[in-house]
Amino acid sequence: MTEHANKPLEIDRLVPKTPCGLTVVITGNGKGKTSSALGMTVRACGHGLRTCIIQFMKGDLYAGEWDGIKQLQGVELITTGKGFCGLLGNSYPFKEHRANAQDAIQLVKEKIASGRFEILIMDEINNALHLKLVDLEQVLEILQSKPPLMHLILTGRDAHPQVIELADTVSEVREIKHAFRKDIEPQPGIDY
Repeated sequence: MTEHANKPLEIDRLVPKTPCGLTVVITGNGKGKTSSALGMTVRACGHGLRTCIIQFMKGDLYAGEWDGIKQLQGVELITTGKGFCGLLGNSYPFKEHRANAQDAIQLVKEKIASGRFEILIMDEINNALHLKLVDLEQVLEILQSKPPLMHLILTGRDAHPQVIELADTVSEVREIKHAFRKDIEPQPGIDY
C-alpha cells in the first residue's frame, strides 16, 4: 500500500491558472530520451490526457513500449520508420527512410488537426532532422502552428539549435557510462 491514498492535499489535481501547451525537447547522447517521453505519457494518463506517439525512426526492431502502451487508455502509438538510418546494419536506402519520415510529418499534421490529443510525441524527430529525413522548415512549421493548449514533445539526439530556441523546456540526457561499451548486449525492458 502506498502513502498516495493517505495524502492530505489533492496536489495532483491542481489546475494551472493559465493553461498553455508546452514544447519540450529531450536530446543528448545518453540513454533515456524516449523513456522520458514515455514517462510523461504515463503521467498524462493519470490526468486523463490523450497522447499520440509517432516514432520517426523505430519500426524495424521490436520495442517493449509497443505492447506496454496497449495497456494504457487514451494513448495511440504509431511506428513509421524503418529503423535507424545507416546504423546497426540497417540496409534500407536513404530514399525509403526519407519517404517514411515524410509520411510521419504528414501524420503529425493530421493528428494535430484532429483535435483528439492533448499531447503529441515526435519520437526521434531530432535524429530524423539531423539525418535530413525531414526538413528544418517542416519541423519549425509544426512548432510554430501548434494549437495553444497542445503539448509537443520532441526526442532524439542532435536537436537543432532553432528547435531548441523555440522550445519551452529542453533537457539533455548525457551518457556517462553505457553497458554497450562493455560489449553487453541490449537488454529487454531496459534498452528496448
